[in-house]
Amino acid sequence: MTTGMEEVLQKASSYLPEKDLDMIRRAYVLADQAHTGQVRKSGVPYIMHPIAVAGILVNLHMDAVTIAAGLLHDVVEDTEITLDYLREQFGNEVALLVDGVTKLDKIKYKSKEEQLAENHRKMLVAMAQDIRVIMIKLADRLHNMRTLRHMSEEKQREISDETLEIFAPLAHRLGIASVKWELEDTALRYLNPQQYYRIVNLMQKKRAEREGYIHEASEMIQEKLDELHIEAEISGRPKHLYSIYKKMTTQNKQFYEIYDLLALRIIVNDIRDCYAVLGIVHTLWKPMPGRFKDYIAMPKPNMYQSLHTTVIGPKGEPLEVQIRTWEMHQTAEIGIAAHWAYKEGKSVVQGTFAEKIGNLREIIQGGQEETPNAQEFMESLKQDLFSDTVFVFTPKGDVVELPKGSVPLDFAYRIHSAVGNRTVGAKVNGKIVPLDFALRTGDIVEILTSKHSYGPSQDWLKIAKSAHARNKIKQWFKKEKREENVIKGQQMVEMEIKARGFDVKEVLTAENLKEVADKFNFQGEEDMYAAVGYGGITASQITTRLTEKLRRERDEQAIPEFKPASTSKAGRSESGVQVRGVDNLLVRLSRCCSPVPGDQIIGFVTRGRGVSVHRSDCPNVLAEECNERLIDVDWESTLKHNYQVDIEITGNDRNGLLNDVLQAVAETKTNISAVSGKADKNRVATIHMTISIGNLDHLHKVVERIKRIKDIYSVRRILST
Repeated sequence: MTTGMEEVLQKASSYLPEKDLDMIRRAYVLADQAHTGQVRKSGVPYIMHPIAVAGILVNLHMDAVTIAAGLLHDVVEDTEITLDYLREQFGNEVALLVDGVTKLDKIKYKSKEEQLAENHRKMLVAMAQDIRVIMIKLADRLHNMRTLRHMSEEKQREISDETLEIFAPLAHRLGIASVKWELEDTALRYLNPQQYYRIVNLMQKKRAEREGYIHEASEMIQEKLDELHIEAEISGRPKHLYSIYKKMTTQNKQFYEIYDLLALRIIVNDIRDCYAVLGIVHTLWKPMPGRFKDYIAMPKPNMYQSLHTTVIGPKGEPLEVQIRTWEMHQTAEIGIAAHWAYKEGKSVVQGTFAEKIGNLREIIQGGQEETPNAQEFMESLKQDLFSDTVFVFTPKGDVVELPKGSVPLDFAYRIHSAVGNRTVGAKVNGKIVPLDFALRTGDIVEILTSKHSYGPSQDWLKIAKSAHARNKIKQWFKKEKREENVIKGQQMVEMEIKARGFDVKEVLTAENLKEVADKFNFQGEEDMYAAVGYGGITASQITTRLTEKLRRERDEQAIPEFKPASTSKAGRSESGVQVRGVDNLLVRLSRCCSPVPGDQIIGFVTRGRGVSVHRSDCPNVLAEECNERLIDVDWESTLKHNYQVDIEITGNDRNGLLNDVLQAVAETKTNISAVSGKADKNRVATIHMTISIGNLDHLHKVVERIKRIKDIYSVRRILST
């Protein structure tokens, strides 16, 4: 057993019984055997990754089932071990958790984006069934981020983007600050290394000055605490790099304008002492207006509790102070794990956090039921789970969390679906407002209902901003007006079929309807028509699937016939490509992969448009099943053509970057046909450019020249969209 695994078991023994440790040991033995011979990109044995994941889970005080699943989380995906074998050896719980974090790599998808969305959906749906799935996935991602330096630059950026978009927000929703901050800081290091190291250097320069300032303030507070006999631990809390970066970019501030780089954190024994310490701090120094927040009386949605205040401290400089109990501190650091209880061998989430998890589960399951497309599902979830939020009050003073931009309808459906369905109006802060009124934090919202309401209208789907509310509205239409929706949906599909020039009877066969309904996960054709009727899916999507075979047959009839020439004379075109053994055949270069002289190429006999020339590694050619339509082609020996190539350039967004790129391309005597650019929230600039080049050597020369520009991260040739 490795030293790392011994440390995991030693930490686990501090809160788990011996019988649970035995399960963890058995899981380690199986994982070690299964991963024998496998190594990570860094060259270390693969088993070190599952051990690291288990170590993170132990630090979060997770139960034995979760730790065992953490050790085994890659065996089904990367080895010959099956889920059935895990179920037999460790029970159903471990198998379900491992299945929840196992990727869908063995299924073929149309695009990388679709596969990523399906993986995220699978993980989140599994999380809705058992929250421990996401705990394992967060631990897995955290260790992968810690070892990301061994991956390629492109992979580093891809994984870091995904981390900021999905995993850090999930850690925040579950209140696991220790994981959230590390994920964000590490992602920033790879997405914007210049800004990351700049902030690190600036913080180090100010470190001694700040530490002296904090030490002076701590001594003044400690003196007052001793007088009142209040036990407390006082420490400095450094601001995390990503939060500084975010404040600099979103608020357009310079580093020296951010004054809360280091805060004082005071941890006491009970809530009464929290408010007593707050009084001491406000007696010592004058509080800054609008900078006091009581998260004890009104906790954040992830159950974070603390008192926050900013005062004009020693030497007249602003000082942020956070005050909390030890229990609150534990919740702030490990979130949901602090609310984990072990009862009769089962792990459960207890207290108010269980209610919050219930809300998450409801949002995820609602989105899963109503959104068959994985990418649409993820977009709706991002809006409800990961977007900025507003906090509004019921007339009784209860706090309701909603996505930013929400309206009274979103509030009504968050209270209860019955309240939403009977809504006839709303009051905000005592005044009547329209249902599309944008709510702001602090508003008191009252929903006006009537038993005689006719229920939601179709317009509500456009008014509601949250996916949760829209799903509830769709459910009402689905249930209350099923027969009407079936008829309406069938009419819409039939109209779409006619508009595309097909015969309705030829398309709507029983076999075809069943096949398409199964593809979209409907119980039958009536469910499918009903979904079209209430807006759950479009008639266009259904019709595209229904007519797929007929369109293919129609296209096959349009394939041109050609006869091999009696001589070896090759077919030529202005493309600079010759077709072996064929005369007078139209030849064109495909725009999907834009081949240029020097590329390995292949011809593809298209339907009615001659021969399309692709790069041999073009995904569109590799995906084709009709190998008999492939034909040998060659570049002409003497070439005097220019070819269009699309390239993508990424770099640090700064003034003059685009001008530098354009000048560099001009120096290579290369014509630019099109150029466009954009910058994301992380200040990463992406420039798309179409250039005219003579051959592959010419392209390499342009790429190498661009790479020499300051602040450029990568240059790559891309497929046209």
